[in-house]
Amino acid sequence: MNKIEVKNITKVFGSQPKEGVKRIKQGQSKEQILKETGMTVGVNNASFDVKPGEFFVIMGLSGSGKSTLIRLVNRLIEPTDGEVLIDGEDITKMNKNDLMHTRRKKLAMVFQKFALFPHRTVQQNVEYGLEIQGVPAEERAEKARKSIVDVGLKGYENSYPDQLSGGMQQRVGLARALANDSDILLMDEAFSALDPIIRKEMQDELLNLQNKLGKTIIFITHDLDEALKLGDRIAIMKNGSIVQIGTAEEILENPANEYVYNFVEDVDRSKVLVASNVMKKPEVVTTWKDGPRVAVKKMEDAGISSIFVVDKDKTLKGILTIDAAIKAYKENKWVEDVLAQDYHTTASDTPLSDLIGVAAESRYPIAVVEDDKLQGIIVRVSILSGLVLGKEQSEVTE
Repeated sequence: MNKIEVKNITKVFGSQPKEGVKRIKQGQSKEQILKETGMTVGVNNASFDVKPGEFFVIMGLSGSGKSTLIRLVNRLIEPTDGEVLIDGEDITKMNKNDLMHTRRKKLAMVFQKFALFPHRTVQQNVEYGLEIQGVPAEERAEKARKSIVDVGLKGYENSYPDQLSGGMQQRVGLARALANDSDILLMDEAFSALDPIIRKEMQDELLNLQNKLGKTIIFITHDLDEALKLGDRIAIMKNGSIVQIGTAEEILENPANEYVYNFVEDVDRSKVLVASNVMKKPEVVTTWKDGPRVAVKKMEDAGISSIFVVDKDKTLKGILTIDAAIKAYKENKWVEDVLAQDYHTTASDTPLSDLIGVAAESRYPIAVVEDDKLQGIIVRVSILSGLVLGKEQSEVTE
C-alpha cells in the first residue's frame, strides 16, 4: 500500500476556481485561462504516489508549482479538485479536527526559513510542536533530546538560535519535525538558504537519517543536482504540471521531452551513476574446488592477469595474480597461500565520482561487495564508458 497517493490534484487561484478546473478539463492552457479569466493555475492535474520509506523529490524552476503542490499534500492550501490519500484516507474530505489529528500524527513540515523562536533554546524550540499538542513535559523533553542527538546537535541543547550557524539552525528545524515522530516529512526548499558546503553536509545528514529512521520524505527543490543525489524517484514540474516521474537514471537516460532534456544535458553523470550501474559479473576462482592450475587457465581464457578468489558462499578472500598462481603451481601451494590483499572494495551504491581516483591508482579491478560477498567488479574502462555512454546516446537521438 502506498503511503501517499495524490490523484489529479488541481489548484486554481482566483474568484471562480471551479470554472478554472472546467477549463482545464476542456484542454485550455494555463496561459489561456489567465488571459481570459485572470485566474492562475497553480497545480494542474498532478498525480503521483509515494511508497513507505521512499525519498520522493519534486523539482522545478520558480513558478513551476512545486511549493504549492507540497502544501496541497497537507492541506495548508485547499485543493480545488482531486484527492490526497494518506495511508488510504483522503485528507481533502476530512473535517477540521480530523485534519489536525492527521497533521500532528502523520505529517511534519520543514521550511526553507528556519522559523525558530529566538528567545527559546534549541531544546525548547524542538519541544515546541509537542508542547502545543499537550504532551507532558517529561515526555516531550525526552523526545526532543533524542531528535537533537539524531541530527547531530548533542551538547547544544541550551544554545540559542543566534549562537548557531545556518546549517545548525536548519538541523534544529529538522529535529523539531522529527520530535513529532511523524511517518512523513515534507521539506520545502529546506537547504536552499545554506551555503554550498553546509548544504552538502545537510544532504548527507538527511540521507543518513533516512537510512536510520525510514521516514517517507517529499522534498522540494529547484536544484537538479540535489534532486538527483537525494531522490529515490524524482517528479519534474513545469507550469503547474508534472512532466516526468522516474529514477535519476531513468530521467538521465530517457528525458520525456525537450524541457527535461535541457535540464539534464549538462549533468555531471559521475555524481548520479553508482557502482552497480557499471559493474560486471566477474570471473572468479572458488577456494573449495579450484587450484592454481585452474586459476591460470581461467585467466588465460579471459585474457586477464588477475582474478578474485571467493569461498563457496561467495565471500571475498583476496585476489590472485597470474605470477602468484604460477608460483603456487610450481611450489605445490594452495591458492589461499598466495593471495594479494592490496585491492580496493566498494559498495554497490557508491557514486562513480568517488571511484574515479581509486580506479586511476589501483593495479586491480575494484571489487563491489555487500556483507563481504563479491557482487561484481569494476574496471577502469567501465567507469569511463559509464560516464560518456548516456551523453552520446542523447546526442545521437536528439
